[in-house]
Amino acid sequence: MERRSLMGAGLATLLAAPALAQGFPMRPLRLLVTWPPGGTTDILARQLQPRLAALLGQPVVVENRGGASGAIGAAEIARMNPDGHAFGMVTSTVISAALIARQPYDPLRDFAPIVHLADVANILVVHPSLPVHSVAELVALARARPGTLTFGSPGIGSAVHISGEMFKLAAGLDMVHAPYRGGGPALADLAAGHIQLMFGNASSTLPFVRSGALRAIAVTSARRAVYLPDVPTVAESGFPGFDIVEWYGCLGPAGMAPAAVQRLNAAFNTIITDAEERARLLDMGAEVAGGSAEAFGAFMRAEVDKIGRVVREARIRGE
Repeated sequence: MERRSLMGAGLATLLAAPALAQGFPMRPLRLLVTWPPGGTTDILARQLQPRLAALLGQPVVVENRGGASGAIGAAEIARMNPDGHAFGMVTSTVISAALIARQPYDPLRDFAPIVHLADVANILVVHPSLPVHSVAELVALARARPGTLTFGSPGIGSAVHISGEMFKLAAGLDMVHAPYRGGGPALADLAAGHIQLMFGNASSTLPFVRSGALRAIAVTSARRAVYLPDVPTVAESGFPGFDIVEWYGCLGPAGMAPAAVQRLNAAFNTIITDAEERARLLDMGAEVAGGSAEAFGAFMRAEVDKIGRVVREARIRGE
């Protein structure tokens, strides 16, 4: 669908938004998850769903619409009725997928930001056989053996892939990217020694680190991760300003009723700032974000600039 028609439909419904938003929500809500069942996004949605339904006084139905690194589901969110009764949960790939290959949506113009839920740092992990215990040692080895080290990822455009390309650019390295069909297969091959390193999503990588199957040498976030306090950041390991995470948030279609956005934002913030929920998220490797819908919109604009620079400079192309 053309972006113009998407925006036109949103504008038409926006005219009726004040009436539609009165007493929101007026019926069950649909929460579309842009990834298949069983992944971090799906687990997060289903973990928050019962309390969201209780707070809003209406059932919340979680549906999965995976494929194309979240782009298929994102395109469906852009086509939703903007009265607020349907919205979606996305990850940072909603941006990278659109920047790498043409998609039927614009990551900024075709969505209404609702809430920034959580951030998951990527962990720079290596196979124990690789003779490195720090970022400096990895950089030295990669420079001594250009084109021989391989880093895995769940696929082109994933936050894991973007983290690796960002590191290559920052350090001026020649490393080979090996895209897999999911993080599980990539981590399995890394643990088996078929590839040498990965910027793995903390939620799926932590068990490998805790078991000793993989060695963690850095995290990609601006601050050290609470769950790995002794592991330095890439930034403090010689690359100031290095900061990239896989973020999770909720978006509605452009022109979504403001009252609906505000009610959903308040409900989600209430849930994720609860001490028990924070602990559950942290156990998954996720650190709570929260904040206003406007702050999430500003964050997304900054992410488009950051990821866009990496995509252009690394010349990343879709499969």
